[in-house]
Amino acid sequence: MSASESASESASESASESVGGRVRRLAKPTMVLGLLAVAGSFGCWEQVDGGKWFPQMKRQIAVQAFEIVEYRDQGQGFVPPDGTVPVGGSSDPDVSALSLAEQDALENPVPATLASLKNGEVLFGRYCAACHGTGGLGDGPVAASSPFAPDASGPFQLVLPIAGPMSMSKVFSDGHIYTTITMGRGRMPSYKRILPMERWDVINYVRALNGQGVR
Repeated sequence: MSASESASESASESASESVGGRVRRLAKPTMVLGLLAVAGSFGCWEQVDGGKWFPQMKRQIAVQAFEIVEYRDQGQGFVPPDGTVPVGGSSDPDVSALSLAEQDALENPVPATLASLKNGEVLFGRYCAACHGTGGLGDGPVAASSPFAPDASGPFQLVLPIAGPMSMSKVFSDGHIYTTITMGRGRMPSYKRILPMERWDVINYVRALNGQGVR
């Protein structure tokens, strides 16, 4: 074999090895991309359900706010859970639209049962005792010294007693107390955060503090 033929054969072998190396180098990332595409396809098909129900939690139908939902053959909007108070107060009637006489004439629809008194006691301790005191004597921890509670030392002046010998609640009707709790009166703020029917429980408990009900 001549020198020129030998050189040509060597060059051909080198070119073949170079091409083969490039092919091998390209094959690896191509194989990786192919495997990723296959794996991704198995993960994506589950997201396409055609609007049908599937057992997997991630593919269940989501109900949006204010969407009409058919429930027991009745369409209803997306509503808050029972017992919650919406922003801005509860949905009970606007007692502020009533005259003072009409407010005073409101009747307590909740009997003074043991359950009502127990609930009223809990609510009274939570919302009322800070000012009026646990016994309703106007000597709560935030009440200031007054003729009603000379030993009080809090920041709020002249908190009225709603129980005891100088009780103010004895001269007010249930309706008057209810509307006071609902919309506030004088320096007392509104306590609409208390559910409407539970305000009557508080009134029943106040009556019990005054010896006007069974405790």
